[in-house]
Amino acid sequence: MTFNKKRFSEEEKKQEEQAQEDIFATLMTEPPRPELRMTGIYGDVTEDRCSEAVYGLMALHLTGTEKVLADPEDENSEIIKTYQPIDFIISSHGGLAADMFSVYDVIRDLRDRTPIHTKGLGKVMSAGVLLLASGTKGERRIGKYCRVMIHGVMAGQHGYLADVENEFKETRAIQRMYVKALAEETNMSEAYVRKLMNKKTNVYLDAEEAVKLGIADIIL
Repeated sequence: MTFNKKRFSEEEKKQEEQAQEDIFATLMTEPPRPELRMTGIYGDVTEDRCSEAVYGLMALHLTGTEKVLADPEDENSEIIKTYQPIDFIISSHGGLAADMFSVYDVIRDLRDRTPIHTKGLGKVMSAGVLLLASGTKGERRIGKYCRVMIHGVMAGQHGYLADVENEFKETRAIQRMYVKALAEETNMSEAYVRKLMNKKTNVYLDAEEAVKLGIADIIL
């Protein structure tokens, strides 16, 4: 079986070629779509989610480098390296303190070179509060209807008395670290953070209160 081949005239061929050239020219002149540079923790602060956040932050930092002239008007000026910002989304009821600190330390290490724009959405609680506050100052955003919650570090030890006492000391050490870090990242003093935790209940804040305390900067 054979198929009849359509015969194109020279004029039709020229029109087809011109159409292809027009499409190619349009694609070449359209502005490039912005790259999605986003990671974060949505859900409980777990080892798996924190590992994804850590690797995501590192990858986005390394792939976000640009070399530009120190003086754009002088082509002989020094070439410097800049870094594109990273959006870090947080919506969490909290979770594991040790894994939260791993993400926090990576953010601290990167933010002097790569701006970290944190965004708190829905709920930012417990371990998530420090992560929201750890973003680049002036670039920490919070949803208008987001709820923030602060409480003391919870412990659940059992076993021999010596083990319970040992783990209790570790829990106290973690809480001291958390209090110190949160005070450093916000407008709150260590004494004020401890006062909130000593209430022995969940302390809830709205977006305006979070901004006032320096946990965030801008209400979305």
